Amino acid sequence: MPDYHNPVMLLECMEGLNINPEGIYVDVTFGGGGHSLEILKNLNTKGRLLAFDQDADAQKNIPKDDRLTFVDQNFRYLKNNCRLQGAYPVNGILADLGASSHQFDQPERGFSTRFDSILDMRMDQSTTLTAKQVINTYTEENLHKIFGIYGEIQNAKTLAKTICTARLNEPIETVSDLKSAIVKQIPKGKENKYLAQVFQALRIEVNQELEALKEFLEQSVEVLISGGRLVVMSYHSLEDRLVKNFIATGKFRGEVEKDFYGNQIKPLTAISRKAIVATAEEVKQNNRARSAKLRIAVKN
Repeated sequence: MPDYHNPVMLLECMEGLNINPEGIYVDVTFGGGGHSLEILKNLNTKGRLLAFDQDADAQKNIPKDDRLTFVDQNFRYLKNNCRLQGAYPVNGILADLGASSHQFDQPERGFSTRFDSILDMRMDQSTTLTAKQVINTYTEENLHKIFGIYGEIQNAKTLAKTICTARLNEPIETVSDLKSAIVKQIPKGKENKYLAQVFQALRIEVNQELEALKEFLEQSVEVLISGGRLVVMSYHSLEDRLVKNFIATGKFRGEVEKDFYGNQIKPLTAISRKAIVATAEEVKQNNRARSAKLRIAVKN
């Protein structure tokens, strides 16, 4: 299991959950099961864990444990599944966002710039939209928006135009096709970073990651008991901004609601003002921890 995905900030996540041995907990991103196994270690025979994952590969890591219920769905369906499984309300929810190390390390999944394969990038293999379809069928305007917003790419407009021109000659189907098509737009000396941004943008679009995250965060408040903990780890600024804003205000943007007396109406209180980051030692051992930001909140 550690080879599948090395869990980031394991101790910090457990401390954040503040586990009640008899409580009900949810790991909405099961992956390699590292965080889930640690939660189970902290539960007694009365405790319970629900684990979500939409990737069929993750199911190979499910341990034999009567306290664990696996849900093979996206975490945007959190509330309905908690009710369906008789696990409502819950004491704590953990989310480790983004693609897993395993997904990046599987060449055929098309998540990584390191391998040449078909442009896929689906976390849930049963869905139909792939990165290849996005690249070959989306309008120039839509591609511009995706690369600009999801990838935070400075020359997003030129990049979109370049792709639309290249695909007129022949479809862009593989990682190497895409690299070749956009090679003139990649800044010299920043090749890895630029390609990572392009792939991030495509992955977010294919998996509707930001929409799913918003739905999950809103439902988490309904599912948690008063005093329950929400622990969310993100790996890029777009996700972290949504999590930070939601914890601070109960909204993703705009005015904070106030009651008759002018007090803020917000469902959560942040445990720490700043995001928690991995230690230098952990980053040395696990490169994925480098960009991780952990935010912890308690339900009011």
